[in-house]
Amino acid sequence: MDETYYTVEQIAQILRMHPKTIQRYIREGKLSATKIGKSWRIAGHDLSRFTEENRVADGDTQKDDLEAVCIRASAVVDVGIRSQERASRIINSLNAAMNFKPPEYGQASMHAQYLEPDHIVRITLWGNLQFLSAVLGAIEVFTQQGEENI
Repeated sequence: MDETYYTVEQIAQILRMHPKTIQRYIREGKLSATKIGKSWRIAGHDLSRFTEENRVADGDTQKDDLEAVCIRASAVVDVGIRSQERASRIINSLNAAMNFKPPEYGQASMHAQYLEPDHIVRITLWGNLQFLSAVLGAIEVFTQQGEENI
């Protein structure tokens, strides 16, 4: 039984991808290939296995489209606080909340620091709108509560 072999360019046309993308998949080991001289050859079986492993179902395409329009935002919040001890409590509370953030917040980050000369806690946020809304709400609660509750 004869095996069919394809060039990188042929695979790129079949998959509607750039040849450099196919070469990257080969380098990363995602697509099996054999080097013949200076060029790569991909067996039909390896191409089938690659497309099966990386196939996107019709329902998943809509999900990918939704993820492509996902909104990410950033915010910088300065909170005036006179006491370094209170600033530390707020920062520690926010860091603790970050350690238990729910998965629906996705990739998100927070950085907080106390700028002593200015008596400011500076909080930098990045993530989806749900994450920013939750953290901004927490900041509001933490800063409105008395020192004994933080």
